[in-house]
Parts: sequence; structure tokens; C-alpha cells
Amino acid sequence: MRQAFAVPLLLSTTVFCQQIWDIWQTTWDRSKLFTSLALSTPINFQSPGSIGSADIVVNDTSTYQSVWGFGGSLTDSSALILNNLKSTNSTNYWTLMKYLFDATDGANAAGLNYIRVPLGASDFSASQYSFDDSSGDTSFAKFNIDAAPSYLFSVLKDIISINSLVKVHVLPWSPPGWMKDSGTMNGGTLNSTLVTKYATYLLKCLQGFQSKGLPVYAISIQNEPENNLNASPTATLPAVTEGRIGTALRALMDNFGFEAVKLIGWDHNWDGAGGYAIDLMEAAGDAFDGVAFHCYAGNVTEQDTFHTQYPDKEIYFTECTGSLGSDWWSDIKWYMDNIFIGAIEHNSHSGLMWNIALDGNGEPRYPGTTSCSEGCRAIVQVNSDGTYSVNQEFYAMAQASKAIVPKDKGGPFGKRVKVSVGGDLSWTLRVGAYVTGRASSSDWLRYSLVVLNWYDHPNGSWSPQPVKTTIEFRGMQAQYTFPVGVTTLWWYGMCDVATLAPLSEDTVY
Repeated sequence: MRQAFAVPLLLSTTVFCQQIWDIWQTTWDRSKLFTSLALSTPINFQSPGSIGSADIVVNDTSTYQSVWGFGGSLTDSSALILNNLKSTNSTNYWTLMKYLFDATDGANAAGLNYIRVPLGASDFSASQYSFDDSSGDTSFAKFNIDAAPSYLFSVLKDIISINSLVKVHVLPWSPPGWMKDSGTMNGGTLNSTLVTKYATYLLKCLQGFQSKGLPVYAISIQNEPENNLNASPTATLPAVTEGRIGTALRALMDNFGFEAVKLIGWDHNWDGAGGYAIDLMEAAGDAFDGVAFHCYAGNVTEQDTFHTQYPDKEIYFTECTGSLGSDWWSDIKWYMDNIFIGAIEHNSHSGLMWNIALDGNGEPRYPGTTSCSEGCRAIVQVNSDGTYSVNQEFYAMAQASKAIVPKDKGGPFGKRVKVSVGGDLSWTLRVGAYVTGRASSSDWLRYSLVVLNWYDHPNGSWSPQPVKTTIEFRGMQAQYTFPVGVTTLWWYGMCDVATLAPLSEDTVY
């Protein structure tokens, strides 16, 4: 049983400065799946006592980067799957979309807020296409943003209609084939004589989205510039070439009204943090706002290698995929440790998975691609009969997203704050801590914790164990027992600790 302690009555009023009322939880046994717990009484912060088996210490005097959101990629395949759902069962479509993207405070929804969109074909497209497939058209007179399937734009607009704060990050998997030494979008590299022309092509992509009424938050030069698979759209770009494109594109963006759009480099694996990503900054650091990482090689801690050398550049985590048939709980532990707590802990502004939606076989894919040959699992599985289910990727990111979505409509997103874990069982918890500002400076700040309890093999054998935990904040202490799973909770920084009345230990909740 959880214990809390009541304050004696002062003029018939019980006073607590911080109280935990809101808890969302996903447990290892799926008895709770992104479930809002209905607390009949709050968990109160009070005068400190002995610490629990684990002791979470939140230090809000040290704040770090803002967290702009969690989400995935709206590939052509994801958009097709979702659009088909809209046609088959419109009610289910809108229910799902709101569950994914509604960021309204208190909503039974994840509030996913960051979406990547491929520019042209990717390994999850029905066919090969760019926005200008007219060979030699260096003036881009035949550039056509509508070469993309119409459902890509309509689904994206539906998402934005639910969450107007969504950040859209666009990037190509390949330049048009005629601009490459391979003559095709499948493999090869950009012809070095077309660097400035390609920058113009990317500018026209931004203008194309603008013409659709779709604001773009960021653009990357190339998805996975060291990926040389040639069975689907890819392109290799040396760091110096990407730097040249970035320099030219940044100048065009500044001259054509896209000054606020972020220019992001690398967009490939963690293991390039100390190599390509740094080489790119050395070649053209003034052009780029930062870099992005994927999970397929290296380790999340390598983000620190880049951050240490370029602390003023931004970091984004933009891609990782689940695999069909993998273990549900093992996946959630890995995702929290490495992405939804871990990547943020290592200075990322975002945490994204790969496809937002696919069918139960990880389809449809680009014809002949060897990508995802083992079967990639999306955030959502949509079935041909108009039903759907959300996967472990959803539950992991939804728990993280609840901690950082704005409290107020249009208000600021959460910022990471300093947190540490002590106690005999400190290693059993992975914790992220955040503070969310308010639309009015007179309103109380919201403080949030995302806690993974992965204490499931206490003596080398399977036996999930809850962890009795104390939470320390501004000289006060709360108590909570975290079950094995992921828990998100929050409270408000209300008043000065010096105003607290004496405490008594006379009430058990």
C-alpha cells in the first residue's frame, strides 16, 4: 500500500505545495496499456524522511534542451495504409489519428508531434519517382510536387488538423536519377557538377510544401548518406559534398523566405557521430543547425561525442524500426533506454520510429527492395478490414510524449531537467525528468517524470518486482511504488517550501 502524509488543518484547510494527481502507465504484463490511473487522492510531497529502495532526485535548477516531440515517418506506404483505412472505416481512422496525434492536455491520446516525410520515393513507396524526372531539366521547369501521391498530402493535412503544432521534417532518399552517376534513384551518388542545381531542387521541394499549405520545420540533405544499397532509392554523399549542398541550400532558404527552417545534416547512424557528423560541421558548420541520428549502428552515448565538440548544434533522433516477431516487453525496455529516455538524455530534441503505419506483414514496400527483409513493424498495424492495433513502439513513445506535450494550448513543450537516481536499487529505474512552461508566467510550472522499471530478473530468473521509490524535489519528498513497466507522472511547482505548515503522519491512502 502506498503511504502519504496529511498536513494538519489550518483554518480548516489542508495545504500541500506539490501533489501528484496524474499518472499514465504501461506495464510489462499489458494489464495497463497507456492507461490513465484514476487517483482518488493525490500523492503529496512532504518533509523528507528515509529514502526508498530507489530515490529519484529532480534538480530543476539545471535545465537542458527543449523536447519538440516524438513520432515517426509518414512514408508513401504509411499514408496509403492510413488513407485506405479512412475509406474503409472513417470512424476508426479519425479515432486512431486522434489517439496518435491529439496533444490536448488531459486527452486520452499520445500527442505525437514530430513527423518525417520523404521527398520522393523511399523503400516504402509503390514506385520510383522524384519531383522532376525530366532528364537534364536543370531549370526545373517540370518540377511537380504532385508527383507524390495525393494521399500523402491529405493524410498529413488530417494530422495537422488534429495537432497544429506538429513539426514536419522533410528529406530525400535520393536525388532524381538523372542527377546521379548511376542514372537511377537506386544507388549511386550525386554528380559533383550538379551540387548547386540540387540545392535549387531542394528549395523547390520546400516551396512545393508551402504551396500545399504545409509548413516545414526542418529539412535534411540526404537520408542515410552512407547507405549504398541499390535495390531501392538511396544515395551516398561524402561529407564535403553534403556540406557544399548545405551551404548553397542555406543561402537559397534565407533568400526565399525559409530562414526559420532548420537545416539538418547526417541523418544516419550513431556510429557516425565522431566521424561524418563532425566532418560535416568542419566543412559547412555555418549552414547547418544540427545533425540527426538513427539506431542501426553504434550506441546512443555517441551522441555525446558530437555534442561535446559542437554543443551549440542541435541533435535529433529520427529513425529506428521494430521487427516483426520480436518480444513486446524487451522492445519497450530497449526503446525507453536508448530512444525515448536515452536519446533525450543525450541531448536529442526528438525521438522517432520509422513507419507510422503498415499492414501486419510490414507491407507495402518498394518493389524489389531488400530493406526490411525481416519485416519492419510500424507504430500502428492497420488491417484490410478497417481494424487497427497499436504496437509496442506506440506505447513506449506515448509514455514519453505525455511528459512533454504543452499544458496550455499553443504553450511551450517540455524541457529536460537534471535528474539522478540513488538508493540500493537505483539501477532498476531509468528516469527522464522534464519541466513544461506555461502560457502565462503566473501559472505553475508542470514537472514530469518518465520512469522505466526494468527490475524483472532480480535473482537471475524472471520475477518482475515493483520498486518502492522516493521522489525528491525542492527539499520535499513523495513516495511511489513503480511497477515493472513504464510510468509517467507529473505535478506542479506551486509555492515556496518555506511557507509549508508542520507535517503529521496520521493519514494512509
